[in-house]
Amino acid sequence: MTKVDYILYDTLITQGRLDKNYLEKLVKESEKTSQTLASILIKRNIVPEYDVLNILSQKLSLPYVDLKSITIDKTVIERIPLKVAYYYKFIPIEIKDKSLKIAVSYPLDIKTQDEIRMQLGFEIEMSLAREGEITEMLSKYYGLGAETLEKIISRTPTGEQAPLIERATERVEDIEKLAEDASVIRLVNQIILEAYKKRATDIHIEPYRGEVVLRYRIDGVLYDAKVPPQIKHFLNAIISRIKIMSNLNIVEHRLPQDGRAIVKTLEQTLDLRISTLPTPYGESVVIRILPTQMLLSLEKLGLLREDLELFERLIQKPHGIIFVTGPTGSGKTTTLYACLSKINTKERKIITIEDPIEYEMSGITQIQVMPQIGLDFARGLRSMLRHDPDVMMVGEVRDLETAEIAIRVALTGHLVFSTLHTNDAASGITRLLDIGVEPYLVASSVEAFIAQRLVRVICPRCKIEDKSSLERIREQVSRDLTSELLDRITLYRGKGCEHCNFTGFYGRTAIYEILLVDEAIKDLVLKRASASEIKKAAMSRGMRTLRQDGWQKIFAGITTPEEVMRVTSSEGYTVSEREELSLTHQLGAKAKTPIERRVYRRLDSRSNLRYKVFESREQLLKRGYTPEHLSATKNISAGGVLFFSSRPLPIGAILELAIELPGERETIECLARVVRVKEVEVDKSYDVAACFLDITSAQRARLDKYIESRSGKKQKTVS
Repeated sequence: MTKVDYILYDTLITQGRLDKNYLEKLVKESEKTSQTLASILIKRNIVPEYDVLNILSQKLSLPYVDLKSITIDKTVIERIPLKVAYYYKFIPIEIKDKSLKIAVSYPLDIKTQDEIRMQLGFEIEMSLAREGEITEMLSKYYGLGAETLEKIISRTPTGEQAPLIERATERVEDIEKLAEDASVIRLVNQIILEAYKKRATDIHIEPYRGEVVLRYRIDGVLYDAKVPPQIKHFLNAIISRIKIMSNLNIVEHRLPQDGRAIVKTLEQTLDLRISTLPTPYGESVVIRILPTQMLLSLEKLGLLREDLELFERLIQKPHGIIFVTGPTGSGKTTTLYACLSKINTKERKIITIEDPIEYEMSGITQIQVMPQIGLDFARGLRSMLRHDPDVMMVGEVRDLETAEIAIRVALTGHLVFSTLHTNDAASGITRLLDIGVEPYLVASSVEAFIAQRLVRVICPRCKIEDKSSLERIREQVSRDLTSELLDRITLYRGKGCEHCNFTGFYGRTAIYEILLVDEAIKDLVLKRASASEIKKAAMSRGMRTLRQDGWQKIFAGITTPEEVMRVTSSEGYTVSEREELSLTHQLGAKAKTPIERRVYRRLDSRSNLRYKVFESREQLLKRGYTPEHLSATKNISAGGVLFFSSRPLPIGAILELAIELPGERETIECLARVVRVKEVEVDKSYDVAACFLDITSAQRARLDKYIESRSGKKQKTVS
């Protein structure tokens, strides 16, 4: 037993903290395993580490240092070699003349102090610090994985280090051998483990000329992680190890690759999504970290009470589409999963199609898109319908075909969730129109557009009042809300502490903009109004914008003005425009009517047509309708049809149509919605206008081509 252990042993008995016989057993164990008594007491949680260090500090007259509260000068780190600090497990703190102050977790004996003195040429002054803090400071000042790299370098013969710039010239065998070396595996594990400890969602490994940069994305913001300069020589080995973990091709350096790996660390299983990109100086790698199981609930998304109630009403609707909009990384998928989790019951069949599947959810059938084998969103959606789902989630609407199928699903009695990449809720409407979706389809199928952003939450442990920001944001508040609010609010900020890694923020929450597609909005959609007109109309009807919802979070002390302004744009309304919006809301006035644009040419032509109202036979007979009617078109386009009817059909009724085009072999069969009925002869004849709902792209193109050819013939006949 060393002198230090004896002092610790004697003090614990004197203080009556541990039984003498029990301590004797621990001492014998320490002698057998060559461990110190202090390390056994700490590892088994018999005596807290702070208490052990406090005893040694008092008995040996050694100062205790809180390493996280001090800053070590860069010149001190540069003068003490990495291998010496790691070997003797100390962190250099300060150099004064010929004296070096170091922090250790266990007092060094005289022999060890002499060895350090001989190697460095300094007299040694010891301080005590926690072992975990020493390890953390070594990584902070010398770089993450510095010890591992030092060991690899010491084992690597001189001249065999891999150069930074590699253009697919290295042999595969050498890469595999180096990647499978235990030290490289350990280095990659250290990078992933450190990211998880810091709550990072992404790891970025980026090669540049002469260096490799490692960055972590924490709470949506990238932070540099200090790594030793020597890491640039092992870039290929690190990337090869990551590729092996995710079953990627380690030979291919010229093409981007995507893969997946599952690892377990600190009792938590992590799902890693790996993506590589070729650059002139090596491959750049991004690792996205996802927990395999995540408890999602609407209550934890950051919704205000009235918005939460609105969300719950929307997701309980029997049919329709709910779109969540926002840029990449704004939390859209998390919101959708929270909605699905809320309505996930034994009575409902829920199917999702995603790219990629972000989280695994019990009780929900999830499909991964695989374009390389032809499984895209459109094809997956068609197959999903055969499984009789009640609720469906489409990861993203990217094209016209996917949008049309999703709308058809919603119109036939399903609740559909999906996402769009737009900056606000109103732009979701114009995006659908821009990709070719007919306005009446949007108006008849979509229940709401929900825009969202993520803002960082002020750390609760270092939250302080921020009086300095009040005057600075006065102008911004008066532009978005009213300056009178400044007299009644208190702003806060995070001072920075160990809990939040000295950023002042811990975690993120969402801000929302919910646009309900009510009758007034439907009218604007049918008139192809601009996004700004739709947004103004929605605001006049009570919609709270992203920026305004952000102010609510600021006033509640959840986040800071800088965070909200970072992720949102100002509404940009003048005082007169805000007054106009308020007046419009009070009077119930409608927005200005935009110029109507016709997308498809229309042909006045008679074609045989059969239609059937989309209801049960019993309901039809009660209302006096026969299941199927014969009729003829009055005019037709690729977007809809005008035909004769002997009965007035109800506006909004869904029809099953079969149109026989003269000279065409195949019949056009699709669903349509009645949008207008005009009485031609009292109680005898009616003109019915119906818009196609689920016509395929091929049928629409064939119909448009037919109309174009017929229109050309008519023009020639007239001339």
